[in-house]
Amino acid sequence: MTPGRSSSRRWRSSSTSKSPRGCPKGNTWRAFTMAPIRLCVVGADGRMGQEVIRCAGEGFSIVGALTHTGSPNEGKTLAELGLPGGSLRIEDPSKLSSLLERADVYISFTTPDAEMANISVAAGLGKKIVTGTTGFDQSQLDALRSVIEGHTEAVMSYNFSVGINFLAGILSRTSALPKGYDASMYEIHHTGKVDSPSGTALYLGDILSEARKYTRVVHGRSGRGRRSAEELEISALRAGGVPGIHEVVLAGQNEMIRIGHTAFSRKIFAEGALLAARWLMDVSDRKIHSMREVLGV
Repeated sequence: MTPGRSSSRRWRSSSTSKSPRGCPKGNTWRAFTMAPIRLCVVGADGRMGQEVIRCAGEGFSIVGALTHTGSPNEGKTLAELGLPGGSLRIEDPSKLSSLLERADVYISFTTPDAEMANISVAAGLGKKIVTGTTGFDQSQLDALRSVIEGHTEAVMSYNFSVGINFLAGILSRTSALPKGYDASMYEIHHTGKVDSPSGTALYLGDILSEARKYTRVVHGRSGRGRRSAEELEISALRAGGVPGIHEVVLAGQNEMIRIGHTAFSRKIFAEGALLAARWLMDVSDRKIHSMREVLGV
């Protein structure tokens, strides 16, 4: 049994071939005979919030949907945005507490400033937390940790993709490579992404730095000067509507390893977030967890 999991809550389930439209079929999607997991989706009218709502099929119920103050979608129903959920209305942040009262899990893809306020409310009510918000500085991360730990369980991840987290597991083993192999990384995202490098690139960079003992990160390179052995290179590109590409190069003097991940659709992030929400229902340790813990990698 995974540490922290409670055996007191047992879900009876059976595999089903049915899945939300546009989402993969398979063992990930199950029809639960117990009550569905009730979700309050924050950032519900954003790209990721909408994907979560579309992919939350059997085993889940959307009981709350929030947007930011002043959003043109405030007061609209999910149906008006072409989303499942019928007459459920998208509310402003002042309604968060009342919506969370009937939810099991707070699930959010928003901005750091919004998250700081919202997670305090969710943790105070003891709700499970799944957040994929990126762009936090260290002081914000420290504040979130103090708010969450000891009060509720959370999964925080820069990237909920199953593939990215398996890639992270592979990169953690690059410590086995001998000296003389240099690691570099580049990432490509859509032009609407505001943080650079991506949170995922920073996450993978932290893993590489620990494995390869890098003490400095260089974001891009220009001018003259050699690369030092202590440097990890990370470059960011923004183009079109790319959901996400991350590639790592590990180069020695006579060979090169290239390891990459390409997202075809944002559905992979919604799937992972929902998988994390389901996993949290069996965890009762009041700690913050990673997506790698959810997957066991």
